[in-house]
Amino acid sequence: MSWLSGEAFTVLGEHVKWADMFGNLLGLTGLALGWRRSVWSWPVQLLSGAVLIAAYLGGHVPGLIGKQLIVIVTAAWGWSQWQRGRRDTGTIAVRFATWPERAALVGGTAAGTVGLALLFQAYPSLSWSPWSDAYIFVGTLAAMVAQARGWLEFWFAWIAVDVVGVPLAFNSGYSFSGLTYSIYFVLVLLGLRAWWLSTREPRPQSVTVPQGVTA
Repeated sequence: MSWLSGEAFTVLGEHVKWADMFGNLLGLTGLALGWRRSVWSWPVQLLSGAVLIAAYLGGHVPGLIGKQLIVIVTAAWGWSQWQRGRRDTGTIAVRFATWPERAALVGGTAAGTVGLALLFQAYPSLSWSPWSDAYIFVGTLAAMVAQARGWLEFWFAWIAVDVVGVPLAFNSGYSFSGLTYSIYFVLVLLGLRAWWLSTREPRPQSVTVPQGVTA
């Protein structure tokens, strides 16, 4: 797997590694599958994390490896949630979260961001930008949790991540990553619209069959 750390091409002055390219492409594919409410969204996200870990091994980046490990665990949990939902109802049901659920999601994200940023500050080798990295990491985790629950807030969480992630990537010289985040943003808007429209579809009504009449 050492070839994953090799350079694939150069774009806008940035040397893009094979791992970055494959990881980003898999991430985009996973998001697109989430838009379609396909269970395959989760194994693709899991594979993306595995590819990035393989690339980071030996690179002395424990923070990035830890992030992808948590993404893999969350993807495995989300996969099981969607598989169970599909078995129970035949489809992946989506809805807006309740206010208590939103409060828990926002509160947990805020607390996680602060806690992780403080950890990064205490161990500078884990991150060169503690607060922005913590925000993007915990925001990504929150988005995955919301996706697993089938909440439309999943898309809003991604928007919040992209608002910081896109300019940060460009300002840090990672043009390819910035372009990828921009494509993420477009997919997020399309996915949000698709999920929102699905919540407005009339649900099939149960039909009462009179006694003695065959349906």
